[in-house]
Amino acid sequence: MSLFRSASTVSLLTLASRVTGLIRDVLMSSVFGVSALTDAFYVAFRIPNLFRRVFGEGAFSQAFVPVLAAHRTEHGEAGARQLIDHVATLLLWALVLLCVAGVVGAPLMVWAMASGLEGKAGAFDAAVLMTRWMFPYIGFMSLVALAGGILNTWKKFAVPAASPVLLNIALIASIVVGAPLFRRWGIEPIYAQCVGVMVGGVLQLAIQLPALRRLGLLPRVGAGAAALRTAWADPATRKVVKLMLPALLGVSVAQLSLLINTQIASHLAAGSVTWVTNADRLMEFPTAMLGVALGVVLMPQLAAARAAQDDARYSAMLDWGLRLVVLLAVPCAVALLLFSRPLVAVLFHNGAFSALDVQRTTAALSGYGVGLLGIVAIKVLAPGYYARHDMKTPMLIAVGVLVFTQLLNLLFVPLLQHAALTLTIAIGAMVNALWLLVGLIRRGSYRPLPGWGRFALQVLLASAVMAVLLWWGDRHVDWVALRAQRLLRIGLLAGFVAAAAAVYFAVLALAGVRLRSLMRR
Repeated sequence: MSLFRSASTVSLLTLASRVTGLIRDVLMSSVFGVSALTDAFYVAFRIPNLFRRVFGEGAFSQAFVPVLAAHRTEHGEAGARQLIDHVATLLLWALVLLCVAGVVGAPLMVWAMASGLEGKAGAFDAAVLMTRWMFPYIGFMSLVALAGGILNTWKKFAVPAASPVLLNIALIASIVVGAPLFRRWGIEPIYAQCVGVMVGGVLQLAIQLPALRRLGLLPRVGAGAAALRTAWADPATRKVVKLMLPALLGVSVAQLSLLINTQIASHLAAGSVTWVTNADRLMEFPTAMLGVALGVVLMPQLAAARAAQDDARYSAMLDWGLRLVVLLAVPCAVALLLFSRPLVAVLFHNGAFSALDVQRTTAALSGYGVGLLGIVAIKVLAPGYYARHDMKTPMLIAVGVLVFTQLLNLLFVPLLQHAALTLTIAIGAMVNALWLLVGLIRRGSYRPLPGWGRFALQVLLASAVMAVLLWWGDRHVDWVALRAQRLLRIGLLAGFVAAAAAVYFAVLALAGVRLRSLMRR
C-alpha cells in the first residue's frame, strides 16, 4: 500500500472519529450547556487523557514503534513477537499500579490541574469523583496504544484509526440514554458521561484483539516475578524503556503546558475551560486528519528506512509529508482565522449554548489559526527524530517552548483572557516546528527537494483567494441570528466550505500544482 493510500485510510477513519466526536460535543453543549459542572467534567476527563497522551500514545508509542520496526527488520518475525510479549508484560503490570495510584490521588491531581474549581459551587468535589470513575480509562487506552503500534508496524492502519469512533459512540449513548436515566434516578446527569468514557475504553481495546489474533501477534502476558525478570532481561525491552525516559519528559512538557493552561482557565470566568475545550475539539479536525494520520503512517516507515540505512528514502518521505502538511494545513489555518464564528455558531449554538458562548469559543478557536501549520508539522517532524532513536532533542526543544509559551501567557492572558491560552499554544507550536525542522536540516537527516519556493507561493496564492471568500461569508451573514433557521444555517455553512475548497484547489491547478504527482510521490 502506498504512503498516500495509507495516510488517506487513516485520515478518512480519523474524519469519522472527529465527526462522531463533533456530534458528541454538539449534544454535550446542547444538553448540559456551559457551567461549573461542565468545567468539572472536562477537567476530570482531561486528567486520564493527559496520562494517556504522556504514558500511552505519547512516550510509549514514540519509543516502542521505532524499536519494534527496527527489531523486525533485524531479527525477523519471531524476534518481533518475543519483544511484543516482553513489552506487554511490563506495560500491563505498570498500568495496574498507575491506575490504583490515580484513583487514590484524584483530589491532588484535580487541585494541581484546576484549583480554581474550589471556588465554584461543588465543582471541585464533582471533578474528584468523576476523575476516580474515569482514571482506569488510561489502562485500556495504553493497551490500545500497544496494539495500535503493533498493527501500524505491520501496515494494518484501519483498525487503530477506527477505534476512537467507539469512544464517541459510547459517549453519545451516555448523553442520549444515560443522562435521562441518571436524572430519573436522582443523580446529576453529567455523571453518565463517566460511564460512557469507561465503556468506550473497553470497546476500543476489544476491537484491537481480533486484528492482533489474525496476525498471530496477540501478546502473551506473563505473571509473577519470573516473567517480569525475563521481560526485563531482554535488551530490546530495556531499549524501549531507555528511550521512553527522554520521550516521557518531552511529552510531559507538552502536556504540562496544557495542565498550566487548564489551571489558568479555571481561575478565569466560569465556562472558560469549556470554551477552550470546544475550540480544541474543532482544532483537532485538521490536526488529526493531517498531522496524526501522516505521523502514524510515517513513523514505522521512517524507522525501517533508518534501520536499512536508506538515507535517501528517509529524507524523501519527510519531504513528501511536509509538502502535504503545507498543502492542506495552510488553508485550514486561514479558515480558523477568518471563518471561526460560522463554524462555532452552526455546530454549537443550540440548546443551552448561548450567543455569548459562541463569541467566547470563536475567540479561542481563532487563536489556533495562527499556529495550525506548526501544530500539524510537529506530527511529521518529530517522528523524524524518533525514527533515529533520538528522543532527547525533541524533549529539549519542548522544554524551551514551554518556557516561551508561559512567558507569552504572562503577557497576553490579562489582555485576552481565555483566548490568550490558545494563541500562545499556537505561537509556541510554530517555534517548535521551526526548531525541529532546522535541526533535521543541519544534521543532514532531511534534504529538501527542489521546488519548495514555487510550491509555497502557489499555496499562498490559492489561500489568499480562498480567504476573500471566507471573509465575505463571515461578514455578510449573521450566523448567530439564524439560530432558529437551523437547516438554512447548516446549508450556508456547507455551501461556503465547499466553495472555499473548490476555489482553493482550482487556483492551485491554475498555478501549476500537480496534485496527482505529489500524491504518487
